[in-house]
Amino acid sequence: MRKWLLLLLAGCPLQHSDGVDVAKLPPDLRDDYGVFAQRCSKCHPLARPLTSGIDDDEYWKRYVERMRRQPGSGIAVEDEPAILRFLHYYSEQQKLKKGAL
Repeated sequence: MRKWLLLLLAGCPLQHSDGVDVAKLPPDLRDDYGVFAQRCSKCHPLARPLTSGIDDDEYWKRYVERMRRQPGSGIAVEDEPAILRFLHYYSEQQKLKKGAL
């Protein structure tokens, strides 16, 4: 785990304002969430992608690439896989919740 991410998560409540409970994430996705949260919140609230209803991995890939190219986004090419892994997981969880209703 990256040291900066440990520091970021240590200083944050487990339940974030975006509704994501980090403690309930699979351990292997917590770093990915940290990258997502840090990078994507730089330009907009995390609720924007999380409530978008997007559940297609190819669409997420194009979306994250487009966001990365925005001036000042802070998203590096190396960040994309982590962000995409988290968004895939989150989208799948949202689909399961909708199916359970």
